[in-house]
Amino acid sequence: MTHTRGAAGRQTARMSFDDRTAIVETLTKQAVFADRREWDALVEEVFAPKVTLDYTSLNGGEPAIVAATDIVSGWSSFFERFAVTQHLITNHLVSISGDEAMATADFQATHVAAPPDERRWVLGGDYRWTLEQTDAGWRVTAITMTVRWETGDRSLIH
Repeated sequence: MTHTRGAAGRQTARMSFDDRTAIVETLTKQAVFADRREWDALVEEVFAPKVTLDYTSLNGGEPAIVAATDIVSGWSSFFERFAVTQHLITNHLVSISGDEAMATADFQATHVAAPPDERRWVLGGDYRWTLEQTDAGWRVTAITMTVRWETGDRSLIH
């Protein structure tokens, strides 16, 4: 990482292209592996062993520190009720400080019930992640999902 002077004369950190790419790849894997139901890959390639999970904008309650295997178990049970899901994540912004990174991105998540029903529930908003550089690569240590909008049949999640 190098430092340069920004337009206002303040010092800014420049991250390596490789680190930014690896971080965005890790975050993309979160969506892709979930949609493909590749649960072991989520544990092995995305999450740190413990993750601070904050879905309070969707479910209320409080953020919790959860084992990666428990996140995957919960997601697996939740996703079983849908014939298909698609999580699109875009507009990544990434900052790195040493072995830690912060990233944000917009998302849209579509959930389609099994036929013949095929009702849909779609929500959009943004994610904020904290990641840690490990010997195995960048791993997610915290996720905050903020729902900005939703449409369709929310009863599908109950």
